Amino acid sequence: MKNIRNFSIIAHIDHGKSTLADRMLEINNTIEKRKMKTQVLDSMELERERGITIKMQPVRMSYEVRHSGGIEQSEGQESFILNLIDTPGHIDFSYEVSRALKAVEGSVLLVDCTQGVQAQTLTVLNMAKELGLVIVPALSKIDSPLARVEEVREEVMKLLGCAEQDVLLVSGKTGEGVENLLNEIINKVPPPKEEDKNTFKSLVFDFKYSTHKGVVVFIRVMGGEVKNGDQLIFKVAGEKFTALEVGIFNPEEKRVEKLTAGEIGYIVTGIKEPGIARVGDTVASVFDSEEPLPGYMNPNPVVWASIYPEDQGDFVTLRQSLSKLKLSDSSSTFEEETSGVLGRGFRCGFLGMLHLEIISERLRREFNLELVITMPSINYEVFLRNGTREKIYSPVHFPDDGNVSEVYEPWVSVIVITPADYVGELMKLLYEHEAVLKNSESFGDGKTEMKMEMPLRELMRNFFDKLKSATSGFASISYEMLDMRQADVVRLDILVGEEIQTAFTRVVSRRVVETEAELMAEKLSELIPRQMIAVKVQAKALGRIISSKTISAFRKDVTQHMYGGDITRKMKLREKQKKGKKKMQSRGKVNIPHDVFLKIMKS
Repeated sequence: MKNIRNFSIIAHIDHGKSTLADRMLEINNTIEKRKMKTQVLDSMELERERGITIKMQPVRMSYEVRHSGGIEQSEGQESFILNLIDTPGHIDFSYEVSRALKAVEGSVLLVDCTQGVQAQTLTVLNMAKELGLVIVPALSKIDSPLARVEEVREEVMKLLGCAEQDVLLVSGKTGEGVENLLNEIINKVPPPKEEDKNTFKSLVFDFKYSTHKGVVVFIRVMGGEVKNGDQLIFKVAGEKFTALEVGIFNPEEKRVEKLTAGEIGYIVTGIKEPGIARVGDTVASVFDSEEPLPGYMNPNPVVWASIYPEDQGDFVTLRQSLSKLKLSDSSSTFEEETSGVLGRGFRCGFLGMLHLEIISERLRREFNLELVITMPSINYEVFLRNGTREKIYSPVHFPDDGNVSEVYEPWVSVIVITPADYVGELMKLLYEHEAVLKNSESFGDGKTEMKMEMPLRELMRNFFDKLKSATSGFASISYEMLDMRQADVVRLDILVGEEIQTAFTRVVSRRVVETEAELMAEKLSELIPRQMIAVKVQAKALGRIISSKTISAFRKDVTQHMYGGDITRKMKLREKQKKGKKKMQSRGKVNIPHDVFLKIMKS
């Protein structure tokens, strides 16, 4: 155990975590050079396409340290096992980061020296500190012509209270300084401690589903050892199983004889029923009589959206697909619901807008499903005038304004780091989105750190895009959930062809309801294609129609074949056409393409 080091790489998004992991694997010859590629640990097609890490990925490396000899050391080489967990950087996947951190003893805090300390840097650093992990700071992208090494080093020194020599310099692109970083990890990160030597006990930090193998759990061994064929149990679920295979990540799954205390690896359970394996459960020997290890808090969805199959014949396929995705993404939730317009679908919970986008994209790509996705919303606590209390997860179920006594909504604590030149523009944006500024202070080289609180509803209302626009893309943001606070909001319904389209229903602030109504009616009148009949697009709130737009109908020139004659003949044909249109209007149904729902969701 003394020669094992478990660590993760944590950083703001796009600060070079995956590239640094590539160089570590290359230096340790974990992957043959001919098989080497960029973002080698990002196995998902979507990750490679977008250039971001979505799922954490563990990998085991063997590293040789050369000793030159001395008073306490003999000359020669010493082998170390390095277990690295590469983590996502985007704020929506903070839950992935928290699970990875609980399986390690130390973290490399990576800071891009072209950008400096960003908002998410502070968030992941606090997560690591709360768990008591050893922090090894490093600056990445030192080979860039835009690198500001000295300024950013000062920022990191101020942030951590460390000495200049403690902040290492690395380049994931060229490999410069990576060996020095590995040596520092071995020197500073402590070896794992064995909690119980007698019986096998491990913590499940992730899992996946294989059609042939069933559930494969990713574990950190806390005590004892496990071999192929051992009788094991999920302590919380109470399900017994036989270890069909144990192994390590190299980075592909590689079978080994056994896993011992302090190691990170996997166990093939053979279980094919969903819902048994859970993140944070304890996998132990059936002979272990002790209590389960402290696990993880269940992730709380912050964004809700309904997902319907475009073809109702795909409903069963959609349910199976969501169940399979949940086996690889434990933070997603779903439950069945029915809409009068869209049919049967699922109300799904997500950790953020990017999480919603990733899940919907995976459903389309991996399962060939065509989907209709409703407007994202958050959860509300509503107190009605009759004294009852309801939790509302869908805008469709939000009661009419006359029946509501009080409404409570979730608030978030937000950190924004921006160049000082953009503070004035940012203050206007904060006012627009009902944010309350709590604290503001200078941070590093010409930067300002702003701490504020705001409704989660307003954070979802294009705040990220507006922030980037107001600061020319230089600001960074991170947020954490707070408590529920009183809100002044109403339901906004959209009628297309005098039918309420529940997919467009949203809950908005009373002070902007008229603006939002005008905007929605305008957008939909532009996005919905022209029909054979005239189509009214209306926005309704507070018991009345606030905004209305009309999409004109296609009209054929019924007189084009006529080259002359009495005008009354043309008038008769036009009158006949008018009557036909009126008849069609009474029977007609408006066709809304599914891409309209997507465009509105992203707007």
